Formats: sequence, structure tokens, C-alpha cells
Amino acid sequence: MTPGPTNTLLDVAGLSVGQAQDSRLKSGVTVVVGDVPMVAGVHVMGGAPGSRETDLLAPDATVPGVDALVLSGGSAFGLAAADGVAEVLREEGRGFEAAGHRVPIVPAAILFDLANGGEKSWSGSPYPALGRSACLAHGGPLAMGSVGAGTGATVAGLKGGLGSASARLPSGATVAALAAVNALGQVTVGDGPRFWAAPFEQAGEFGGLGVATGPAPPPLTKRSSGGNTTIAVVATDLTLDKASATRMAIAAHDGMARAIVPAHTPLDGDLVFGCATAQRPTDDDDLLLLGHVAATCLARAIARGVFLAEHIETDTLPTWAERFGDNEA
Repeated sequence: MTPGPTNTLLDVAGLSVGQAQDSRLKSGVTVVVGDVPMVAGVHVMGGAPGSRETDLLAPDATVPGVDALVLSGGSAFGLAAADGVAEVLREEGRGFEAAGHRVPIVPAAILFDLANGGEKSWSGSPYPALGRSACLAHGGPLAMGSVGAGTGATVAGLKGGLGSASARLPSGATVAALAAVNALGQVTVGDGPRFWAAPFEQAGEFGGLGVATGPAPPPLTKRSSGGNTTIAVVATDLTLDKASATRMAIAAHDGMARAIVPAHTPLDGDLVFGCATAQRPTDDDDLLLLGHVAATCLARAIARGVFLAEHIETDTLPTWAERFGDNEA
């Protein structure tokens, strides 16, 4: 299945993305905003998650849709990024109506990037302001690599980053993923440049080096670095209910496990949001393929985030480009 025109989450009609980062802090925020409230679900498979307003995404919860989804660095401090996002949306008149008030619904998830070499001795949390800046920036192109929530992300042996990928179903519907990659495990295989996600690569989007051969090496981890978690959004322009959006998020975790070894560990807070913008009707064939395609998009997005990472002063790990460059081995 071929990617959409931008090969990013922006190929899903009805969505926009905003990002903000601070290179000195070495952290940032990525916000996915719906043109109108989005149906959404969530699934957590890591043992150390950090999240906000995820209970209301349960299929039996009252709120029918969300205004935005937030991915942030900063560990628990980063959950405050949703405050800045909610402020902007409230100013725009967005939100769930309750007793004459508009309350923006902004679920959020965080990754731990406090030990990445950035300046973390702030006297007041920078995350509400970063969230506000990211939300105000939504509507432009989607940058990848060392931006937004992926600014200070790391994986075993390399810098992590923010990546995205999309695909078209046979019906013409679009599925896409966005991931901030900060895993305990490896995204590349052994000591080489090839990615675990290589079987799903489209048009050389993360180097075109192909699949690693030979026995799979023992996985490496960054356990001593003290901070992990990959957080993601998978989205579609199909019409889904909350249960189906949750099922898409559950299935998308297969892509995380295909792209990161090991994934879903007790020291990762791996979380996937699923959302749908209801731009197209859904048939049974779409539902059968939806989880699989969301998973392959997520695997590709993870690899792209690491492949496109860029050097920032005081980095504790090399980027993929710094370590492997034009290596074709």
C-alpha cells in the first residue's frame, strides 16, 4: 500500500499538527489538532506510562470526541503542556459544552527525556508555554527528526526523534502514524545501520538499506540512561466509533514491536492513541485492514524518526547519520 502525498499524518483529512521545542532544554511538544472533535481511543502496553485524560477515551465514557492529542517530553512535568493547548483551544471557542462553558478535551502522553544533556534546572515548568506555542503553530508542514516531542528523545545507542508515515487502503481511505521515539531498546539491528522496520519501508524513506541478514543479535538497551517510552498517534479519515479507534490503537502496537527490540518493557511507557476524522464511510474490508496498516505505518514512522534525527549541542548519543553516514553495509 502506497503512502499518501506527504507520507505523514497530514495525509489524514481533518487533522493538523503543531510543534514547539527548546534546543537548550532539549525537549518539546507535538500537538495533533482535529478540525472538529475527533473520535479517539488509547492503548498502553508499556509498564511505566505517563498520561492525562485517557480514561475518558474508554468506549463507555461520556465525552464523544477530543479536540487535540498531545505528545510531550518532560516526563510528568510535560503533562502540563496540555494546559497550554487547552488555553489556545478555549480562546478559539473549542471544547465540550458543559453548564454553559466550553472545556477543550486534550488527552496527553509523555516520554522521559530529563537525562539527555539538556538544561533542566528551570524554576517554573516550561511545558505550558511549549504546549501553547505548539498549538498556535498547527496547520503548517510536519517536520520530523529532532523536533517537537522527539527533540531530546533517545534509543539504545542513538538519538531518537519524531517520525511519521502514511498509507492508502484499497478503498482510498488513509491511515497514518506519528511517533515520538524514546525507546529503551534498539531501532537498528545489532551494530549496523539497518532498521528492524526495514520489511515495511516505502521508497527508501529511511535509507533503503534493506533487511539485516543472519541470526538476530541479542537486543541492546539503554537501561543505564534512566529514561524511555515511545508515544504515538495513529489516525484515519474513516468513520469509527470509540471502540474501533481503540482497536486500531491496540493493533498498532504490533508496529512498535516490529520496529523496536525490545518493546513494551517494564521500563517503557509505550502508548498509542487512535483517532478518526469521519471523512469517509467505513466498510468491513476497511476494518479488516485498518489495524494491520496502522501497525506498518507506525513501524515506518518509528524508523523515520530515528533516521532523520539531527545533532544538538550537548547530545549524549550520536544521530543515525553521525554514526552511519552513507554506510550501505
